[in-house]
Amino acid sequence: MRFLTILFAACAALVAAVSPARAAIEIDITRGHLNPMPVAAPDFIAAPGADPRVGQQISALVRANLERSGLFRALDQAAYIEKVVDINVQPRFADWRIINAQALIVGQTTQLPDGRVRIEFRLWDVTAEQEVFGLQYATTPENWRRIAHKISDAIYERLTGEKGYFDTRVVFVAESGPKTRRVKRLAIMDQDGANPSYLTSGDYMVLTPRFSPTAQQITYMSYESGSPRVFLFNIETGRQEVLGQFPGMTFAPRFSPDGSAVLLTLEQGGNSDIYRMDLRSRQRTRLTDNPGIDTSPSGSPDGTRIVFNSDRGGSPQLYVMNADGSDQKRISFGDGRYSTPVWSPRGDLIAFTKQTGGRFQIGVMRPDGTGERILSESYLDEGPTWSPNGRVVMFFREPRPGAGPSLFSVDLTGQNLRPVPTPTQASDPAWSPLLP
Repeated sequence: MRFLTILFAACAALVAAVSPARAAIEIDITRGHLNPMPVAAPDFIAAPGADPRVGQQISALVRANLERSGLFRALDQAAYIEKVVDINVQPRFADWRIINAQALIVGQTTQLPDGRVRIEFRLWDVTAEQEVFGLQYATTPENWRRIAHKISDAIYERLTGEKGYFDTRVVFVAESGPKTRRVKRLAIMDQDGANPSYLTSGDYMVLTPRFSPTAQQITYMSYESGSPRVFLFNIETGRQEVLGQFPGMTFAPRFSPDGSAVLLTLEQGGNSDIYRMDLRSRQRTRLTDNPGIDTSPSGSPDGTRIVFNSDRGGSPQLYVMNADGSDQKRISFGDGRYSTPVWSPRGDLIAFTKQTGGRFQIGVMRPDGTGERILSESYLDEGPTWSPNGRVVMFFREPRPGAGPSLFSVDLTGQNLRPVPTPTQASDPAWSPLLP
């Protein structure tokens, strides 16, 4: 928790630089098959007195972030012809065009008298021979990773027209030990797997953590009291509390889109239905009343509808209803069993897990059930969670029986499948919103 406190306290101050006329460089992220844009990003220059390692680390992380998105290809620094020695001097564009660079990112670090570091960068359109924009930040040296993610987000947004997702975290269940004595701890890390830390001790099992869309808060299911209960966990303070005392089991919690309530499943008398609990009043409202198992609710970003999973028709399928529980409609009609739906932050798609033919798939469909597409498939792919810009889905995978779970991400094209490093086996990821 001390790490998290330091990281938030060290949040960089953003200073907008004067931008020239809008350059023409941009990338189309809606195409199903994409040739990544070649970008050049030399190591940031260290001004006299500055530690050169800071600039090298920042530029390396920017390159890694952009490449991991699948939209960009960082050119090998060994191919560079021009050596950038002053970011205030216009580049020799012909030297960058020869190596096919379309965008050029240059930067510099400067040691400030108060111990902080100033990091500035500029993005150039090589084809138009024009500066696109530039920014500078001032922060403590140990906060360099946070600045690299912010720079990556700024470049991603300028070149794609979409918000980035690099300055985010992922909460997940860290798993260890044999199957008969499995330890499942709540853990958190940067979206690229860096800076992992544990939030619970491992003395009791935790499942299905979910981030609040508006605060640094998590809801999850825990067996701390011996039976499954829904908990709230404040990341900044470390405080955790039981959401409510119910006569039956509670599970599958998820925050409402505005963060004011939690949607969850409550089992009573052998029947499982979906409820909304207001976090201020702790009053609960029943949303479904059906003999089947209704679970895994997820609200649309505008708060007007909820997608959920139900076996009321004989097998697990996806349904959509209004936020008050009215107008419940089935939307999945493909072969197989559907589960774990989650609404995209953009509102245009619903991600889900699908089981068919003895294998599991991660897919997406429109809220009316049309346009179903499969993004990944293996022995076990499960538990999708969206990046805050709605362009990438993270999930956990067991490639074969007994292999243990690990995290993966895939973009909406289905072409950019990548492992996400974790210190242990991992399941149930949940992506945070962009950090404040």
